[in-house]
Amino acid sequence: QVQLVESGGGLVQTGGSLRLSCATSGVTFSRYSMGWFRQAAGKEREAVISISRSGDTTYYADSVKGRFTISRDNAKNTVILQMNSLKPEDTAVYYCAARLSYTGSQRTSDYNYWGQGTQVTVSS
Repeated sequence: QVQLVESGGGLVQTGGSLRLSCATSGVTFSRYSMGWFRQAAGKEREAVISISRSGDTTYYADSVKGRFTISRDNAKNTVILQMNSLKPEDTAVYYCAARLSYTGSQRTSDYNYWGQGTQVTVSS
């Protein structure tokens, strides 16, 4: 059974930081590229950032460049989203996703598995 479980969300003030983790099981993690997406209330899900199987960042949304980074630990089957200098507009449910491919993608349809999401709220 494939599981992706996000953690680390919460409430933070503008300018603060959060570190989201996505723990995977039931897949050969090293064969998957990984992505983080987010969905704000009333909006469509959007790609935030993705990482290749080898650990190269393959996509950044313009809105998070210079503030968010992604990393992966293939030994722990985990992908990390480090979010710094958070803004109220970053408020959303954040999802991790796994794609059976070398590179990540910004298209939701390209991903094979999804987590349940974790809420991030940035107060002004």
